[in-house]
Amino acid sequence: MAFMEPINPSDFLATPAVEDWRLLSDGANAFFATASLAESVRLLEAIAAIPGIDEHPPAVDVRADGITVRTVTFEPGFDGLSSRDLEVARAVSSAARALGCVADPSRLQSLLVIPGAPGGTDILPFWRAALDYDQRPDSPDEDLVDPRGRSTPFWFERMKEARGGGGAIHLAVWLPPEQARARIDAALAAGGHIVRDDFAPSWWTLADAAGNEVDISSIEGRI
Repeated sequence: MAFMEPINPSDFLATPAVEDWRLLSDGANAFFATASLAESVRLLEAIAAIPGIDEHPPAVDVRADGITVRTVTFEPGFDGLSSRDLEVARAVSSAARALGCVADPSRLQSLLVIPGAPGGTDILPFWRAALDYDQRPDSPDEDLVDPRGRSTPFWFERMKEARGGGGAIHLAVWLPPEQARARIDAALAAGGHIVRDDFAPSWWTLADAAGNEVDISSIEGRI
């Protein structure tokens, strides 16, 4: 792998040969469909054989119907996309094409849990202990992350007052931009309502009948 240089999201997306990839809350993601677990394993083996991949290994979730690959850079003083992620994305896509595995961005999403309290981060130590999470290096006063990189991150929201109406849960679902509208329409049809759309198209906040909220979020409008 080459020397790591930060790369902004718009430059990443504008680079040729990364059409398979979408930017979510946890980095660059791609899903490649397969016909069987054996085919998924063959793709995993092809990814593992990429020269230099162990210098910046992606996170890979292997299933019988395909694999999800995620790449992001965490270095002292830096958290985000880098030239290494660009190299990984292009090499993984090349390996998938060689095996005839087609990318399907509609299968992608990431999840963020958003506990809220009038004291904001006053509740962070409780959740850190309960989850055995770490404080995120670049935003230690706001975010907790799984040190194993497997479970959903938490972001702590400072509220003017406790959420009323019986609802206490706030999630954020990150999707490829082209998937957001359909997801909103489906949630509204299932009995939800829009709480606010001030920040659309970056995110819309929807709620269920009890007041529990979910942000339908994407990279659109952020870069």
